[in-house]
Amino acid sequence: MTDLVLVRHGETAWHYENRYAGTSDIQLSDRGHEQAQDLARWAAQAKLDAIWCSELQRSQKTARYCEVACGLHARVDLRLNELDFGRCEGLSVKEIRQRFPEEARAFEADPLGHPLPGGEDPLTATARSIACIREIVEEFQGGRVLVVAHNTLIRLVLCHLLGVPLAEYRIRFPSLHNCALNEIRIPPTGSATLLRYNAMLSEDSPRVSR
Repeated sequence: MTDLVLVRHGETAWHYENRYAGTSDIQLSDRGHEQAQDLARWAAQAKLDAIWCSELQRSQKTARYCEVACGLHARVDLRLNELDFGRCEGLSVKEIRQRFPEEARAFEADPLGHPLPGGEDPLTATARSIACIREIVEEFQGGRVLVVAHNTLIRLVLCHLLGVPLAEYRIRFPSLHNCALNEIRIPPTGSATLLRYNAMLSEDSPRVSR
């Protein structure tokens, strides 16, 4: 079996303001760097076999601290990128509801059937990310791998691996704290097991997230 530790990157200025970053390449905030350093201190003692991350800078910068702490080279894979949120990139939840009221109501009722305007289909995002996860699991049987990725993508992955309907990702996993640990054990056959969810590494209070 393989243990995957799925981690949302450190905070950015847009996440502080609860804005949809998506594929916009936003840098870590000062707080995000501190969170990444906390993650690296955990990683140094975690007996990791590998580190993977998305190609977006907020993910790569978070992973870089762990690279140094563990003496591992992170593999960058675009399949781990966050969903593209189309015309809602950079907007807050309030702004989305104001600019796209009908689309926002449809999204909140059924995010799988009604992605944000111009946004990536969650089914497509799930397929690409799970293809990457399967490759990791196959390569690191019996190992433990840190995967630094993104809020919506990780929630979709968790739903898929745990047999939860994808349309419920916002309900079952309402938010992911930056740099908190979400660990899932994947056996060669059978169902995956969630070992921990949103496990914080410090007393740092998480901000409210969409």
